[in-house]
Amino acid sequence: MQSVVRITRSFFNFLLFSSLYIAFCAVAMTWQSNEMLGLSYDHSTYYAFVFFATICSYNFHWYLTPGGIEATSQRLSWNNRRRMLQIALYLLGLIGAVWFYWPLRHHWFPVSGAILLTFLYSAPKLAYPPFIWLRKIAIGKTLFLTFVWTYVTTVLPAFIADEVHGLSLAWLTCHRFFLIYAICILFDNRDREQDKAEGIRSLITYFDRNGVSRLYYFSVLLAAVFAGLLWPYVPAWTIGTLLVPVAVTAMIKRYSETHASDYVYYFYLDGLMMLSALLHYAGHIAGW
Repeated sequence: MQSVVRITRSFFNFLLFSSLYIAFCAVAMTWQSNEMLGLSYDHSTYYAFVFFATICSYNFHWYLTPGGIEATSQRLSWNNRRRMLQIALYLLGLIGAVWFYWPLRHHWFPVSGAILLTFLYSAPKLAYPPFIWLRKIAIGKTLFLTFVWTYVTTVLPAFIADEVHGLSLAWLTCHRFFLIYAICILFDNRDREQDKAEGIRSLITYFDRNGVSRLYYFSVLLAAVFAGLLWPYVPAWTIGTLLVPVAVTAMIKRYSETHASDYVYYFYLDGLMMLSALLHYAGHIAGW
């Protein structure tokens, strides 16, 4: 029995810390955007591109994240013991992203925006003067990540489909942005002291605790407002799927502050980004 538990735990850790789980989140969110906006293009190719690009970027990011022998983080400890696996996953992701980018090459300009935003998130970890300077940008870390997730899963599919849907795309983009931003605030709030020590500036390190809380709940409120503005464009049950993760996010701040486990952050909080997509898919299967 213990061996089964150990194998199950090891497999779960692999899915979570290899970034396969977060890559699935990105694909699920992209699927929901396609469904809500009715976008027509080669979905499978773009899903594969998003999946492999996420594997590539996250393993690159985590490879650059220091984690000494004394690391108490479950993820850093896992990464420390598997540096070669991280490089292999980075290369696999890079090869896959390039392969599936090729059919999308005619959309090189909007795709380049996603690549640039992704690089800017990890660039401050590079120990070279031009990249160290990025640590000083007051809004950098959190907004780069929020922008890239919103852009890749919501805006870029519309560009590739060449179907800009006006207000429905605008409201969905704003909803996604503020929900993801609220979740990113929780991560940055956890890493607040470490970021200050490393000289990485963001709104979270700039504001005091009360200011961070106001920013967080204001972002959650805006995510709910923009979900509601989609009412004329999507069915009521779809609005409900958007509001469920907003409600959960609104209630999770105190819990996240008292439970610093990487399982809470990289499984539960990251999973909140795709929760709406999972609920949407369940409704789709049910024929709603």
